[in-house]
Amino acid sequence: MLYYEDIEIGVVRRFGSKEVVREEVIDFASKYDPQPFHLDDEAAAQTYFGRLSASGWHTGAMMMRMMVDDMKLHEQAGLGSPGIEDLRWLKPVYPGDTLRCESEILEKRRSGSRPEMGIIQSRMTVFNQHDEPVMTMRSAGLIRVRDVGGTD
Repeated sequence: MLYYEDIEIGVVRRFGSKEVVREEVIDFASKYDPQPFHLDDEAAAQTYFGRLSASGWHTGAMMMRMMVDDMKLHEQAGLGSPGIEDLRWLKPVYPGDTLRCESEILEKRRSGSRPEMGIIQSRMTVFNQHDEPVMTMRSAGLIRVRDVGGTD
């Protein structure tokens, strides 16, 4: 199990592979972001995107799935997240793209009010198959402390 004490600042992890499937793009958009350029080829062709594109929120959901799968694989003692501080959609994501992730640990500290918990700051970058960044975010994650009485 990976605990707060095991996290090292500056470490970069590369993980995941998710093909963007046309039917999933349309299904997600139909339910959560029903803008024409996420639903219809002709409408999308008349926009900046040029063709059907995935919702940024769908890109975030695919990133989350890859991240959780990686956390399960490495048995991280995660406790959730208090939120995202910065989220950017840099390039459109299209059906047929294949996404992957890189996560960099920026800082960490123990919680002042919850001694059993640490807080890590990380930057996540999602890349397409051309190694072009399509999304970035900076967020905080909560993780269990192995030694509650210990110090950093």
